[in-house]
Amino acid sequence: MEFRELECFVVLSEELHFARTAERLYLSPGRVSQLVHSLEVRLGGRLFHRTSRRVRLTSLGERFLADLRPSYDGIANAVGRAKAAAREVTGVIRLGFLATPTDVVTGSVRAFEDRYPGCETELVEIPLSDPFGKLRAGQVDITFTLLPVDEPDLATGEGLNRVSYQLGVSSRHPLATRTSIDVEELAGVSLIGLDGPAPRTWRERVAPPATPSGRPIPLAGTVSTSQEGLTQVALNRGGMLFCTPTAAHHRRPDVSFVPVMGLPPSILGLAWVKAAETAATRAFTEAAAGHALGTAALKDCRDGPSSPS
Repeated sequence: MEFRELECFVVLSEELHFARTAERLYLSPGRVSQLVHSLEVRLGGRLFHRTSRRVRLTSLGERFLADLRPSYDGIANAVGRAKAAAREVTGVIRLGFLATPTDVVTGSVRAFEDRYPGCETELVEIPLSDPFGKLRAGQVDITFTLLPVDEPDLATGEGLNRVSYQLGVSSRHPLATRTSIDVEELAGVSLIGLDGPAPRTWRERVAPPATPSGRPIPLAGTVSTSQEGLTQVALNRGGMLFCTPTAAHHRRPDVSFVPVMGLPPSILGLAWVKAAETAATRAFTEAAAGHALGTAALKDCRDGPSSPS
C-alpha cells in the first residue's frame, strides 16, 4: 500500500472536496480520484459516497479513518521532522580548495560562517593533478575548482571571479623582465603541465597544447602540485601558468610572474557530486555567490563610474 494513497484518503476525508484536496496535495483532481479508487480496490470496498454535489465517508471509510489516523499522524510527523532536519545547516561541511586559499575562498568561508554559525567548516587542500578525486571519495563535500567543469556526475555553481593569467618563469629567464607577453609568445616557452588523473580539459587549461592561432606549445614535464611546479620554474626548467591571485600569493625572489595577454580568464567556482547534494552544500554555494556579488559591487564603487567613450 502506497503512502500517497493513504495521504490522499486522509486529506479528502478532511476536505470532502476533490478540488480542495488536489490543491493541498499539489495534484490534479483526476489524480486524486485515481489514488482513492486504487486504495478502494486494495481494501475491497468503497470509502466515499460521491455525487455531483457532495462527498462523504462511507461507514467503511469512517472505520478505516479511525484506525488509520494514529499511525498516519505518526508517519507524517516523522516525515516532517526528517525533512526539517535535512534542511538544517548544522554539523560539519568539508571544503576543498586548490593550493592557495585566495580571497574568494576565505571570503566565502567567512560569509557562510556568518550566516550559519551552527555549521563548522573544514578546509582540505586539493591537488592540482586530481581536482575531483577527494570529492568523489567523499573526503570533501564541495570544492573550489576552475570552471567550466565537464563531468556528468558533478554539479557546479556560478563563477565567483574572473581573473587573468600570469606566466611564472625563473628570474633568469629571458621573459622575466617583461611587463607582459602576448599569448602567442607561449609557443616559445616550455610549459609545465600536470600528471595524475586530472581530466584532459583540466590539464589543457593549466598547460594549453597550442596558442589560439594553433602554434604548438612545448611541454616541459608534469607535476602534481603548485609547489612542485614553482620549484621547477625556479630551477629554470620551464614556465607555468597561474591565475593572478595565486601568482600574487607565491611571490618569491627566484620566480618572476609576467601577465599574459589574450588568454581566456580563469574562472573559479564550486563543484559537488550531484547525488550527494545537501542543505549545507546548497547554503555554501549561496553564501559564496553572495560574497562574490558583494565583492564585485564594492570594486565597482571603488573604481567609480566609467568614463563615456
